[in-house]
Amino acid sequence: MELRNLPFLPRRVGLSARLLLLTVFFVMLTEVAVFVPSIARYRLVYLEQKLAASHLAGLALDATPDRMVTAQLSTTLLRHVGAYAVSLYGDGKLTHNLMEAAMPTVDREIDLRDETFVDLIRGAFDALVQGRNRILRVIGPSPKDAGVLAVVVLDEWPMREEMIDYSERILLISVLIAVVTASLLYLSLQVLLVGPMRRLTQRMVSFHPEVPATDAPSSRTDELGVAETSLASMQDDLRHAFRQQARLAALGGGVSKLGHDLRNILSTVQVLSDRLADSADPEVKRLTPRLVRAVNRAVALTQVTLDFATDRPAVIPTRFPLADLVQEVGQDQGVVGEAGFRLNSTLAADFAIDADRDQLYRVLGNLVRNARLSGAKLGEIGATNGPGGVSITIKDDGPGIPEVVRPKLFQPFNTGRPGGTGLGLAIARDLVEAHGGRLRLVESGPEGTIFRIDLPLSGAIPAIR
Repeated sequence: MELRNLPFLPRRVGLSARLLLLTVFFVMLTEVAVFVPSIARYRLVYLEQKLAASHLAGLALDATPDRMVTAQLSTTLLRHVGAYAVSLYGDGKLTHNLMEAAMPTVDREIDLRDETFVDLIRGAFDALVQGRNRILRVIGPSPKDAGVLAVVVLDEWPMREEMIDYSERILLISVLIAVVTASLLYLSLQVLLVGPMRRLTQRMVSFHPEVPATDAPSSRTDELGVAETSLASMQDDLRHAFRQQARLAALGGGVSKLGHDLRNILSTVQVLSDRLADSADPEVKRLTPRLVRAVNRAVALTQVTLDFATDRPAVIPTRFPLADLVQEVGQDQGVVGEAGFRLNSTLAADFAIDADRDQLYRVLGNLVRNARLSGAKLGEIGATNGPGGVSITIKDDGPGIPEVVRPKLFQPFNTGRPGGTGLGLAIARDLVEAHGGRLRLVESGPEGTIFRIDLPLSGAIPAIR
């Protein structure tokens, strides 16, 4: 049960006050559990003391001739015991007897020889709730001599008053224990738990990614210390991500505004470079291919950056043979039959999938290009159908991805290849996720790298993003 659902706790109370009230409640509950057998024990001891006193009073008869005493002495002895009558039995025979001249009617008989623990508890609370005095006949072995059976007739009211006084003392002690314990626990929890939690909560509530951290986490090594350290690390990551997203947003805005003009300028340069290719000057002919390649790289880089800075396009799934798309990727990147790199396919000609063909082309193109540029000599693409959709595997025999790059492999501008932009894998991941799928690195090492694309069934692909 949650703290706020406990019926005896106010709803608008802080955690510290709730813990304080709970501590008091549980201490008092424990005291009640202790009080029940204690009051039963108190009643039993009271009655046993009366039996012992009656035994001593009866022994006074042995000092008189024929065990006879005057009425005045008998009354004195009975008053000392606090009883109306005292009888002692030995070997089943009456040996001593003292009795008032006018005996009251007995209301209840208590035989301590037969009473169980439950009977003692029931008898104690029965005495406490009585609103009138009752005459009790108490029977039990004498605490002074177990071979003597003592019988005493007495008033219940004096015992009840002593039991009430005992209960009041127990209640006072219980309240003091509860208050002291709760106060100490409250102070301890304030220092060890509530205070640090309040600071932790305040740090979460007041966190803003644009405001730098002003306080360092504490040096505690317990669970709260770990939570503070983890929170500080997470907030630092969020600040870094926010700054990165802000830079990306600014970059996207700037590229979006300049993209049209920049493409026009580059288009003009492309036209001029094509004309330069027709020049008769040998030096111009020699340098023109390099110029064309540089212009093409500039156009491609501008387009990649612009695409990443803008929102994902809508996914328009169609059904098409995957082998044809893989062949097209190889042809367009100039890797089919290339001496330095070979792209193989293990796909059947009739293996068809449901996806956005253009977007999947960009994903596979980025992965194949990264493999080729990293130094791989052989690439291979395969796929399998499963109950959840299609899994496409892209393997290469390259040197592998550096260990330091892997934790942020799919983050933009994170690259382990000199000259790389760090956008290829980020764009590929976004396009796969736009399909409702997942792109992940399966393994990477000196023997090569394996990526896996999991695409859902056609009915699970979101049509609009």
